[in-house]
Amino acid sequence: MAVQDAGEGKAGRAAPDHSDAVSHVDTLYFLITVHRKYGSTMTVWDRPEPPTRPVPLDRERIVAAAIALADEGGLEAVSLRKVAARLEAGPMRLYGYISTKEELFDLMVDEVQAEILPEEHEEHEEHEEQPGDWREALRILAHRTRQAALRHEWLADLLGGRPTLGPNGLAVAETTLAALDGLADIDTVMRAVETVSAYYTGAIRREITNLRAERATGLSKRDWQRASGPHVTRMLATGRFPALTKAVYDGTDVDAETSFATGLDWVLDAVAAKLTRPPA
Repeated sequence: MAVQDAGEGKAGRAAPDHSDAVSHVDTLYFLITVHRKYGSTMTVWDRPEPPTRPVPLDRERIVAAAIALADEGGLEAVSLRKVAARLEAGPMRLYGYISTKEELFDLMVDEVQAEILPEEHEEHEEHEEQPGDWREALRILAHRTRQAALRHEWLADLLGGRPTLGPNGLAVAETTLAALDGLADIDTVMRAVETVSAYYTGAIRREITNLRAERATGLSKRDWQRASGPHVTRMLATGRFPALTKAVYDGTDVDAETSFATGLDWVLDAVAAKLTRPPA
């Protein structure tokens, strides 16, 4: 009788691959070790990463895969299981790097915030990326936030909540506060930052919501206006909405970028009035 090959099971079948099970054991051992050494209060920014075997893995690769999924299908397309599948790794592997989906979202936001920071250290950067006054600094940050959200629409869903504590998020906060440093007391500076942030967060969310509506309905803004025109005309003809009638017939329709820039300038004008030393 032929001797069965050591790499095969009964009836010549290949022996099962236990590498994923070994990976689970490694991950569990790592989690237990970290918990015993550091406790359960460490943030994702402070916890060490586990070994990379058997499939090379790190938080950078995990976050890149999660961002790709979110860019394709929104935040609802992101789960630790789906990220693991994209990386061809077992889902348990990811828990050594990230404990919850919320931590993953924090890491994703921080990665995109690197796109918001002015690239001040690149020699080829244009002068406008290195502002010399607070208005220009805040204007650039607001516009770069909008541009990042248009590239990654899911970002709009995560703006305006608790601040992320990653290196890029902290750098954005530092850049924002530094632009206003010395222009007023710290409480006034904080209210100014909150006001500007509230404006561009709301404006970005409105723009992204409209873009999603266009895709969901198949109607552009102009097509939607045409489809709604007869109803709006009948309602305005009742005379019950005189201010709205004036806005519809006499107002100038502008694109999203112009609306964003104009509103931002008005908010900055209001902030300037509250500062001790407004710009010349």
